[in-house]
Amino acid sequence: MSTITAPVLRTGLLVRHNLMLRLRDPSQIISYVAMPIVLMMVLKPLYVEALDSGTVQAVTGPMVMFSVFALSIVGNSIMVEREWRTWDRLRVTRAGRTELLLGKTLPAFLILLFQQSVVLGVGCAVLGLELPDVPGLLVLAIAIWGFTLLCLGSALATVARSRGDLSVVSDLGAIGVSALGGALVPVSLMPGWAQAIAPISPGYWAMSLIQAALAGDGAAMVRPGLVCLAIGLAFGTFATYRLARGWGRSRLL
Repeated sequence: MSTITAPVLRTGLLVRHNLMLRLRDPSQIISYVAMPIVLMMVLKPLYVEALDSGTVQAVTGPMVMFSVFALSIVGNSIMVEREWRTWDRLRVTRAGRTELLLGKTLPAFLILLFQQSVVLGVGCAVLGLELPDVPGLLVLAIAIWGFTLLCLGSALATVARSRGDLSVVSDLGAIGVSALGGALVPVSLMPGWAQAIAPISPGYWAMSLIQAALAGDGAAMVRPGLVCLAIGLAFGTFATYRLARGWGRSRLL
């Protein structure tokens, strides 16, 4: 077996295994897809009455909010290995660090993309959300935001001491990120102090990125896209470093 084929094969097996684990217990996936759909259908009349871009806000707000809640899916995919005491065993196999991380995180990335795609699809089919003339911009925006969430969730999983800790951080973080980011109320309608600190929230940049993509404005996507990528790279590097150094090992639980 060639030196190129072996890593690809090992990574593919790890991706398949971890994807099967996630699909065998789909309750989280179902809830994080169903809840934003219900919320945007309920809130649409209010947003349409109050805002010129009410439909866009009604769809993108819940989508970003519950995609942040889905951090727990990413975190749990790593946490479960620590609980089962199998992460250390994986680290001593022939699979390299990159293969292990890709095998563990790619299924979670696919789930995040699925969640956001379904919510947007329902928004278009049911709520009348208009797709941009260049759909590729929207695909790019979803992929960038999914990457950011993937890295954030991976980093959380390396510092959380238990599933309870991970759940608390994910839930509180989701509310904070969503509220400050304009997922519930547009930033322009927030109090002055909230508008001033809104840019510290990844949700703020996600909302800007996705709404610019829906408007078909590629130029407006550049800044929020780069910020989201920077956040993802920073937290992804942190997670990789901790896992490589053994700081995310099961003995910490």
